[in-house]
Amino acid sequence: MNVEAALPGHPQIHRVDGALHVESVPLAPLAQSHGTPLFVYSKAWMLEALASYQRGLAGRDYLICYAMKANSSLGVLKVFAEAGCGFDIVSGGELARVLAAGADPAKIIFSGVGKTRAEMRRALEVGIACFNVESAAEIDVLNEVALQVDQRAPISVRINPNVDPKTHPYISTGLKASKFGVAHDEALAVYRRAAALPGLQVVGIDCHIGSQITDAAPYAEAVERVLDLVETIEAAGIRLHHLDFGGGLGIDYRGDVPPAADALWARLLEQLDARGFGDRRIVVEPGRSLVGNAGVCVTEVLYLKPGEEKNFCIVDAAMNDLPRPAMYQAFHRIEPVQQQADRAGATYDVVGPVCESGDWLGRDRLLAVKAGDLLAVMSSGAYSMAMASNYNTRGRAAEVLVDGAEARLIRRRETIDDQLRLESASA
Repeated sequence: MNVEAALPGHPQIHRVDGALHVESVPLAPLAQSHGTPLFVYSKAWMLEALASYQRGLAGRDYLICYAMKANSSLGVLKVFAEAGCGFDIVSGGELARVLAAGADPAKIIFSGVGKTRAEMRRALEVGIACFNVESAAEIDVLNEVALQVDQRAPISVRINPNVDPKTHPYISTGLKASKFGVAHDEALAVYRRAAALPGLQVVGIDCHIGSQITDAAPYAEAVERVLDLVETIEAAGIRLHHLDFGGGLGIDYRGDVPPAADALWARLLEQLDARGFGDRRIVVEPGRSLVGNAGVCVTEVLYLKPGEEKNFCIVDAAMNDLPRPAMYQAFHRIEPVQQQADRAGATYDVVGPVCESGDWLGRDRLLAVKAGDLLAVMSSGAYSMAMASNYNTRGRAAEVLVDGAEARLIRRRETIDDQLRLESASA
């Protein structure tokens, strides 16, 4: 058996005699058993990514809350729940999901700009750790809801530090123009307001500046601005028990070189120590960096369509399965599941069957393929199935979780009956 090197950025995804494997499981038989498109995830990769955060925060009082919007499949959530993680949620539906996966409510952080009264009430009923509130108006509503159920809601205020994370505009969340958080210069007034309300208990401060961040400098800048505020808020007599610095650390999509989580946190903890806040509980909310490179999407080549200006490789995965290229013009590496060294290659745009010109998975890719071949779209563990849709009445894909030599189906393929069961054609 010839075990070849792991693919860059994917330590658990490698080739054996030219055949792509996730851990010890070859992808081609999985596609034959479960059909395509098919998402396959490496449990070992997820736990290795988590371990980097754990190493970086070792010896401190910390809570790692997986930002489940990256991938909310129950089988994935169960991996992190069993590893002792908390969860960062942004909806009542996500709350129900993590509870179904066995999450500890006391390790759940509820973020998001538009929490409803019903969502607040349910979160209070189950006893979550904290609400990350994002506006003065939300503070007033949460206070009212908490008093109605005779509780005090634990809160931190999400601060918008006006730090540029140098990432795509759609996933930059810490600038002045963002819908997220409370402006830095309004924070003290908001904290004073919250501390005076009988239904709220101020427990922390929160900051999240964006996603797919590959440079440590924006984090360092955000930490300094948050700590400046902590000093100001505590000088006003409001004690903050935890400091929540969010997530957003990037992954390697295309030779990106983000800092390792342990190295990043070693640097940031030095800042906290230097400012006298090293004893505080640290909360972090990683999402993409825990699951993004753990997943691949296996898709079958349907047709090759040569053209005068473009050659098209038409596959059975589409923008409803992998929305990132259409939404963000994002790059995903595309690999043959079985290498064909003796076949000539050509340059293709890899596109799906959805009736949109924006339905593409990769542009100008050199591939040696024919109809019936399998391709693997890499780095598909984050913001793929979580954002998938039924556009063009396409069923959502199946998902498989690999643990060593074992492969377990964690979501069956969606059928047309699944899609139609909530609808009625009656007049």
